[in-house]
Amino acid sequence: MVKKRRTFISFDWALKHLLREKANHDVLEGFISTVLGTSIKIQRLLESEGNKSREDAKYNRVDLLAEDTKGDLLLIEVQGEPEFAYFQRMLFGASKLVTEYIESGENYEHVKRVYSINIVYFDLGQGEDCVYEGKTEFRGITKGDVLQLSPFQKQTFKAEAVSDLYPRYIILKVNDFNRWSRDSLDQWLYFLSTTDIPDDADAPGLREAREKLDRMRMGRDEGILYDRYLMDRAILRNQMVTARGEGELEGIEKGRAEGRAEGRAEGRAEGAEEAKRENARRMKADGMSTEQIAKYTGLAIEVIESL
Repeated sequence: MVKKRRTFISFDWALKHLLREKANHDVLEGFISTVLGTSIKIQRLLESEGNKSREDAKYNRVDLLAEDTKGDLLLIEVQGEPEFAYFQRMLFGASKLVTEYIESGENYEHVKRVYSINIVYFDLGQGEDCVYEGKTEFRGITKGDVLQLSPFQKQTFKAEAVSDLYPRYIILKVNDFNRWSRDSLDQWLYFLSTTDIPDDADAPGLREAREKLDRMRMGRDEGILYDRYLMDRAILRNQMVTARGEGELEGIEKGRAEGRAEGRAEGRAEGAEEAKRENARRMKADGMSTEQIAKYTGLAIEVIESL
């Protein structure tokens, strides 16, 4: 008898409906800790666009904002469809948090550290890797050295580098990732791409996810909503693919039409030029001067002399 493979809830659905519950924060903490490479404990969830109950859940974007026990802000965003200005979106989101979570009149030393973790299901930019990190450094123009914190700044800000004071960006390009390994980050990427968690999963948070994100644990009503959500995602994806295909076809047809029009215009221009040359030959044969021929045909004297 073949054992039926267990199915698990997609991470974006879990972010919106399950991982906001304190009892499930261990899954979220395991994921964030794996991505950032350091142990993270969530203190509380904060208000964000994705924390609100909204009717447009069918759109392939969801976010979650949390604060860890050190007071750092953790923004997780899932983007399902291409957005050409997504890099600017990341910048705007992190900058908005920096300004929103400091009290008016507070010293700048109280600016919170922001981690922007972005899970994208499309080919963002150009690159061969699946995980990218972005951070701010100040490098000397003449000597090329990296500007460092002073000992006093390190002690005051509890930081080792200037980049520790600025937002840190992580991009996970998970579309079509299908490599399972013993590496914890690879295991999370595999789950994010396939919604599958093999039995030997041992990455932080994934062991808990096997139990808490099991599709079979859903009640009937919740299961209906989830199936509808997956259907909406599929419809939206098909609409995007159709729109891109129609746009490409329209571009091809437009290019062909423009090419035909351009060809006809070039043909007419070449025909008119040849007619001028033929008239110039006849005028030249009748003994007209080069200057007169140039006056009546508009051809350059050099052209007429070469005929």
